[in-house]
Amino acid sequence: MEICGLVTQNKESVPLKSISVQVRVQDHVATVSSTLQYVNEEERPLEALFVFPLPADAAVCHFSAKIGEQEIVAEVQDKESARDQYDDAVSSGQQAFLLEESAESPDVFRLSVGCLSAGQNAAVTIIYITELAVQADHSLRFCLPAVLNPRYTPAGSGAGIVSEISSGCGAVPYTLTLSVHVSSPKPISKLESNCSLDPLVFLQSDHTQATVNLSPGHMFDKDFELFVFYQDTHQPSAIVEAGVTTAPPGSLMRDPVVMISLYPEFPEDVKKSLATRGEFVFVIDRSGSMGSMMHYGKGAKMRIESAKDTLLLLLKSLPMGCYFNIYGFGSHFESFFPQSVVYNQETMDQALKRVKEMKSDMGGTEILTPLKHIYSQRCHPDHPRQLFVFTDGEVGNTKEVLDLVKSHAHSHRCFSFGIGEGASAALITGMAREGSGHAQFITDTDRMQPKVMQSLRFALQPAVVNISVDWTLPDGLTVETLSPPINVLFQGQRTLIYAQLKGESSGGSEGTVTVKYSLKDQPVTNQLHFCLKPTEETGLSIHRLAARTLIRSLEQEKRSGAADVEGIRSRMVELSVQAGVSSVHTAFIAVNKDSRQTVKGPLQQRRVQTCDYSDFIHALAAPICGRSTINYCIDIDSLSLKAAQPVQPPASKFREYKQAKPKSLLGKLGQALSRNHDSKSFRHSRMMVEGCRASSARKVEPQKDLLLELVSLQKASGCWDLDATLADVFGKTEDELTNQKPAQVDGSVWATLLALIWLYGCKIEQQVEWQFVAMKAASWIGSQKVGDLSQCVCAGNVLLGCQVTKETLGI
Repeated sequence: MEICGLVTQNKESVPLKSISVQVRVQDHVATVSSTLQYVNEEERPLEALFVFPLPADAAVCHFSAKIGEQEIVAEVQDKESARDQYDDAVSSGQQAFLLEESAESPDVFRLSVGCLSAGQNAAVTIIYITELAVQADHSLRFCLPAVLNPRYTPAGSGAGIVSEISSGCGAVPYTLTLSVHVSSPKPISKLESNCSLDPLVFLQSDHTQATVNLSPGHMFDKDFELFVFYQDTHQPSAIVEAGVTTAPPGSLMRDPVVMISLYPEFPEDVKKSLATRGEFVFVIDRSGSMGSMMHYGKGAKMRIESAKDTLLLLLKSLPMGCYFNIYGFGSHFESFFPQSVVYNQETMDQALKRVKEMKSDMGGTEILTPLKHIYSQRCHPDHPRQLFVFTDGEVGNTKEVLDLVKSHAHSHRCFSFGIGEGASAALITGMAREGSGHAQFITDTDRMQPKVMQSLRFALQPAVVNISVDWTLPDGLTVETLSPPINVLFQGQRTLIYAQLKGESSGGSEGTVTVKYSLKDQPVTNQLHFCLKPTEETGLSIHRLAARTLIRSLEQEKRSGAADVEGIRSRMVELSVQAGVSSVHTAFIAVNKDSRQTVKGPLQQRRVQTCDYSDFIHALAAPICGRSTINYCIDIDSLSLKAAQPVQPPASKFREYKQAKPKSLLGKLGQALSRNHDSKSFRHSRMMVEGCRASSARKVEPQKDLLLELVSLQKASGCWDLDATLADVFGKTEDELTNQKPAQVDGSVWATLLALIWLYGCKIEQQVEWQFVAMKAASWIGSQKVGDLSQCVCAGNVLLGCQVTKETLGI
């Protein structure tokens, strides 16, 4: 990783001054326009490089630059041709702009701004389109990734753009303004965000349109997340979009395109029955970065501690008789058991003991090696293997990981979880997509548990097999499906299908798409009728999303060892150029041919800052280690010394950080670095830095989580023991519990019944977290010989002050 934040000894200013973002959400598709305002404050021409994140599945469809009153709109070209044109333009003194997607990770873009004259302004506009993912609470999530963390790149992986990410610390030298417009056929219930918003304004009395703005003063310390809540979110729908009459006949852009949104509905008896078989492999990131705080507010926990709490819930929620194992990984990996073991009281206790001992002490983030080991293990017959991967998602070999996951999708489902700000959307969503699973992002003040338990519910759903999609269209119309074949369906989750409509209709105005599949040996059919009349409100967003979907499918085909690699590449470039969307083989190029001028002196290059702690650590490392950061830089993920570009941190910045950070952090960082500066690795120093950061935010001991306390006491079979520890959770004494026990009831049955009553009576708002714990408990009670259960429930209600019925408990 190159040294971060190129700042000269003369403290020359970085040219990016402001970012303005307009977001237009139409149902579940967002069009995002970002304008970046540059100014060259130096005395000679400048070349600036800005590396920044976009959503992994975004389709970049517009790139332009405005210099003074002149606007230059970029063209999509083959990447090598675009790079040559950019270099030629800059070397001849022309202003040029190049936007390209990273070859290592599709959520990283690099913008080169070449040959800005002294004192000149340039406004660069990037527009992209993206689908919004459905969340556990049925909202749709939009994320503007304002933070791009340095990616951990395993030795020998040869990462390029991703390893060039530039980072600074503290307040970045540019501002952000953001406005959102939401429209939908369904009324908008509310909008929520992890950042401060101005009041929501409804534009229509039926609440189908609304606007909201980001409040001033947003700091670049986290992603901007917006959650859109509609009424009746889970409704199948179809949008038909007209093509462009000037496009070549038969091309994707000429013909109409339809986007189908399906929400599969499983039969009621299947929804109520969850699998009791399976092998569950939990893969936990234990790199140094997992020692970071989830957030810095009240009740904050380190990422690794939140992961440990979640593992407790997962282990207590597994069905008896399944198989499980737990892996921890960093620069190396280890597993709790040599191979997956049967889930019972003994193995659960062994695992919980080791979970308590887990720390973020395993160095870097090398996820590929443990995955290879897991995939090499023999699967258990009739126990489908489900992977749950938890990581803060900062790796440099994303595509290599995704290829591995895809190659084993026939025998392994993969559920992935991105933890904390800056997690790579390409890695997290890609693993779930290629592994036929589901992705979740846990950021800011999110509780990890509800999102993970939603994924466990998906994992426990029986696998859907023999999926087919059939179309019924009027005579004269045919369909070409652009999306890859559907290989996974979950109850309550959206599935998207893009298709190109060819030919001319003989007069019919309606089409039908039918999805058929088998579920627990039962045939199931879901059908959607849709109007063929094109909408006039989407522009070409559906076409561009369809093109991006097809390009990604071709890219995967090429990486999978297809014979005609060059033919596939040519098809990808052709699609990218026709649709005007980005791809790994194309780039947006804009050249101001009227700006030719003689370049006097060497062209200066600047890297634009994004917010991170790297500059802070660099500034402190030099005086502590007795070395200048002119000769060394610090690998932020493994804290190891590497040769670097000459950069001297300004003294003013050092004073600023010293004032802003706790003295304890300075002290512990100093001790760690001075003790380790002659060694080859600084991994343990990273732990001390993060631990110090954690302690500064955790001055007050957090209150006990009574729900987790109760769950931790449950046996693998689903029951509880009647003892003082359980009584303490209820705020009672053991004698109070024992004295109120009906005479004919066993102590464990009474304890388990009380636990259920307490969950339903006191923690109903967190039901998604304890649903499987309660199901196991109810099942266990049902297997016992109990007399009058209604009387027992009444006695429990009186003791705990609740009003829960026997039917509610599911017994």
